[in-house]
Amino acid sequence: MTPLLKGCTPWPEEFVDRYWAAGHWRGNTLDNLLRDWALEYGPRTALVHGDTRITYAHLNRSVNRMAAAFRMRGLRPGQRVVVQLPNVPERVITVFALMRAGAVPVLCPLSYREPHVPGIVRITQAIGYVAPPTHQGFDHTAMAGRTAAQWPFLRRVFTLDEPGTSSPYGGLTTDPSGCQYSPLGSLDSPPGPALALSADQVALFLLSTGAAEAPRLIPRTHNDYAYQARAAAESVALTANDVYLAALPPDSPVAFAGPGVVGALATGATVVLVEDPEPATCLAVIARERVTVAAVEASDAGAWLDVLPAFQADLSSLRSVHLIGADPLPEAAGRLGAELGCRLQRILAMPEGLLLLTRPDDPEKAVLSTLGRPLSPDDEIRIVDAEGKEVPDGEPGELLVRGPYTVRGYYRAPEENARSFTADGRFRTGLLASRNPDGTLALFGRAADFSIVPQGPADR
Repeated sequence: MTPLLKGCTPWPEEFVDRYWAAGHWRGNTLDNLLRDWALEYGPRTALVHGDTRITYAHLNRSVNRMAAAFRMRGLRPGQRVVVQLPNVPERVITVFALMRAGAVPVLCPLSYREPHVPGIVRITQAIGYVAPPTHQGFDHTAMAGRTAAQWPFLRRVFTLDEPGTSSPYGGLTTDPSGCQYSPLGSLDSPPGPALALSADQVALFLLSTGAAEAPRLIPRTHNDYAYQARAAAESVALTANDVYLAALPPDSPVAFAGPGVVGALATGATVVLVEDPEPATCLAVIARERVTVAAVEASDAGAWLDVLPAFQADLSSLRSVHLIGADPLPEAAGRLGAELGCRLQRILAMPEGLLLLTRPDDPEKAVLSTLGRPLSPDDEIRIVDAEGKEVPDGEPGELLVRGPYTVRGYYRAPEENARSFTADGRFRTGLLASRNPDGTLALFGRAADFSIVPQGPADR
C-alpha cells in the first residue's frame, strides 16, 4: 500500500486485504474512472446547469486541459488546494482536474469565512485556493489575499469567471506578496502525459460538519471514496436513464458521493446542477429537465409541500426523492411522496464515511421510522453505552462504526483522534441510535445531548 500523506491514519493491512478481496477497493483513481465513463458514455449529457449542457466526452476533455494548466502553473502531486465553489460545472471540472494533476482538493463550504478558511489553509499548507471573486456580497479574493499574506505558502489563487462580467484580473496577476491570481477560464493547456497516481493515496479532503470551532479535515482516498459513490448509486438503483437533481449545498456529505455527482456519473446518468435550493426553483428544474431522482434535506419537506399546490408543471418524471439528514422526519415528509407521486428514501451520510440508507424496496414504515441499513456489508456497527459495552437491540446507545469507506483518523489531529476513534479503529459518530431486529437503525439525536459519550481513552 502506498503511504498516505504524512498526518493521515492508514487502514491496518488486514483490513486493506479484506476490502480488496471483497471487491470494494478496485485500484482506480477517480480521475481514471472519469476517463472510463467518457469512453463508455461519451456523447451522453453528463452535466446540466441552466442552458449549459456538457457531455461526458467534453467533461473529460475539459478536465484534461485544466489539469495540464494546473501543472503548467506549478502544482505538484500531493500539494493541497482549497476549493470553495457553488454548484456549477466548474466545481466538478476543477475537483477532477486537480486530482488528475495529482493535487489534493480540499472541499470547503462557501459559507466559511475567516478564521476558518485561513485555518484550513494553514493546517493543509495549501498552495492554491479556488473561489468566486465575490459571493453573496462577500469578497473571497480579498480574503485570499489576507490569507496569502499570513501564510506565504499560498501562492496560487484561481477565481471563478462570472457570467456577464470580466474577471477582475483578466489574466495572470501577482500581488506584492508574490501570490499569483488568475481566472479559472484561463486554465486551458494541451494535455501532456498522464501521471501515474495511486488509488491508495488521498483523493480529496472533506471537512467535518457541525464543528463549533475549527473544522476537522477528513482524508478520503480514491479507493474508499470511489467505493462509497459506486455502492450508494447501486443502493438507490441509479441507472444511465436517470436525471439526478444536485441541489444540496456542495458541502453536504451526500452532494458529491452519497451517491451525489460522482455516483450519478458512475452510472452514466445526467446530473443537473442547481445553485438555488429553494423548492420553487427545484420544482421548475425537475419539470424542465425531466428529473427522475432528487435529493432534498428532510427538514425542507414542509417548504416543498407549501409550494406544490400552486405549481402547475408536469412532475411525473420524478420516481424517487432522497430525504437527507439524521433528525427524525417531520410529519410533512410522510406526505411528500404521495403529493409528488414517487417513492421516498432516507439517506444519512457523514463526511468521515458512514452512510445509512433505506433501499427502494423497503416498506414505507421503514422509510418513515428508520434510517435504513449501513451501505456496506463490511460496515461494522456497534451501539454502546457510556462504558463502551454493547447494548441489546432496541436500546439506545452511541453509534460506532468502521468499514471500507470510513476513515481511521482526522488529518494532523492526534488529540481529536484520541477522542473520536476507539483503540480498535471505530469512529465515534456522536449519534444516539438503536438497532432493530431487522438490522435497520433508528436515530434519536446527538449522543452528547444524552450524556452517553465516553469522555476519554480510558472509557474505551
